[in-house]
Amino acid sequence: MSWVPTGLRARLVITFLLVAVTASAMVAGLGYQIVRRGLLDRAERGAVADVRETLSTTTLPIGAGDVVWPSDTTVTEEDLGGVVQALEAPQRTVIVTYGDHRRSNTGARFTMSDVPDQLRWQAARRLVYQRVLLRDHPWLIVATQIQRATRDGVLRPTGLTAYVFVPLSDEEAVLSRLKAALAQAGGITLVLALTLALLSARRVLLPVRRLGAAARALGAGELQVRLPVRGRDELAELTATFNETAAALEDTVSELRTLESTSRRFVADVSHELRTPLTAMTAVTDMLSEDAEDLPDDAGEAVRIVVREIDRLRVLVEHLIEISRFDAGAATLRRETVDVGDTLADCLEVRGWADRVKLTVPVGLTFSLDARRFDVIVANLVGNALNHGAPPVVVSARVVVGGERHGGLEVTVRDHGIGIPEQALAHVFDRFYKAGSDRTRSVGSGLGLSIAKANAELHGGSITAERCEPGTLFRVWIPKP
Repeated sequence: MSWVPTGLRARLVITFLLVAVTASAMVAGLGYQIVRRGLLDRAERGAVADVRETLSTTTLPIGAGDVVWPSDTTVTEEDLGGVVQALEAPQRTVIVTYGDHRRSNTGARFTMSDVPDQLRWQAARRLVYQRVLLRDHPWLIVATQIQRATRDGVLRPTGLTAYVFVPLSDEEAVLSRLKAALAQAGGITLVLALTLALLSARRVLLPVRRLGAAARALGAGELQVRLPVRGRDELAELTATFNETAAALEDTVSELRTLESTSRRFVADVSHELRTPLTAMTAVTDMLSEDAEDLPDDAGEAVRIVVREIDRLRVLVEHLIEISRFDAGAATLRRETVDVGDTLADCLEVRGWADRVKLTVPVGLTFSLDARRFDVIVANLVGNALNHGAPPVVVSARVVVGGERHGGLEVTVRDHGIGIPEQALAHVFDRFYKAGSDRTRSVGSGLGLSIAKANAELHGGSITAERCEPGTLFRVWIPKP
C-alpha cells in the first residue's frame, strides 16, 4: 500500500516542495539548454570558420589555382599530406580523400568508417558539419569538397574532400561543470524551500492547532475557553467566529443547566411533599381494603382500584425521590462485607417471592458491597421478571476471579417468558421506558431498571440485558473495591 500523507502540515510541505522543485528544475533545464545550445553553436561556427579559412589559404598540389581534373593530373600521397598538414591541429583527426586515395594525420583516432554515410553524400556538394558521439565522447565532423576558382572566376571542384574531426571535450567539460553547479543550486533551493515550507506551515497551522485544542476543550466541558484574535485574515475571522460560537454555547448550556437544576429540584420537592399525604392515604386505603369484601360489588371494586393506584403512586414517588438523589449527586455508597446468599434470600423473603424464585448461590459466598443498594438492584430485576416474564425465575450469583474484568461478583436473573423484543433491549434501562403496550398500565413506574443501573454503576459495575431461548437474562457485574 502506497503511503499517502493525511496531515495538513505534511500536505502543505509536500505541495510547497513540489512547486519549488518543479520551478527550479524548469529554470535549471531551460538555462542549461540555452547555455548548451549557445556553447555548441559557437564551437561549430569557430570550427567551420577555421576550416574554411585554412582551406582558402592552402596551396593545392593540382592546377596551381586552375582546375585540373583528376584524370589529367597525378596526385601523390605527399600532395594529400600537405592538405592534411594544413588542416591539422591538436587533438584533431584530419582525413583527406582523392578518388581511392586516403590520407590522415599522424595519430588519427578515426577512419572513414566513422563518418556517417549521409555526411559523405552531402559533402560532395557543399560544406556540411554534424555532431556525433564517438568513443563515448562528443565530436564535430566538418566535411567539404575543396574547390578552386578558375581564371574566369568560376568555382570548380578539385576532387579533394576533407573530413575534419574537431573535439568538443572542452565544451563537454564546461557543460559538466554547469550541470554540477545547477545540481548544487537545486540542492540549496530544495533546502531553502523545505525551510520556508516548514516555517510557512507552522505559521498557517499554529492557529489551526490552537482552534483544534480549544474545540477539544470545549467538547470536554470547558465552555469558558476563548482564543486571542490576531490579524484580519481568514484565520482571524475563523477564530472570532469560534469565540462567538463558544460564548453562545456557554450561555445556552448555562441556561439549560439552570433549567435542569430547577426541574430536578422541583421533582424532588414535589416527591417529598407527596410523601405525607400518601402516607395518610395509604393508611386509609389499608383500612378500606380490609372492609372491601363487605361492601357492595361496585363499591368494593372502586376501593380496590383506589388501593392499586395509590400503590402505584407510592412506588412512583419513592422512585422519583431515589432518582433525584442520583441526579443531585447525593447518592453515597457504604460498602461492607456481606453473605451474598443471605442477602439475596432476605430480599426475596421480605417481598414474599421466596417460593416463586429459584436461588442458586454457593454456600459461604461473601463480597464487599452496599447491602441496601444491592437489595434495590435485585428487587427491581426480580420484580420485573415476575411481573413481565414467566416462571421459573432463576437468580444465581458467583465470584469470578481474573479475566478481563480482574475479578468481581456476577449476579444473573433469568425468566422463561417470551422475552424482551430485540429492538427494546437498548432502551430497557431508559427512564419511563416500557417495552410493549401491555406494560403501559402495569404496576411498575418505568424507573425500576434505571434505578438498578444507577446503583450498579455507583458500585463501579454494570447491568446488561440479553435475550435467551426462552426468556430474558439480566447480568449484574460488581467489581472488587
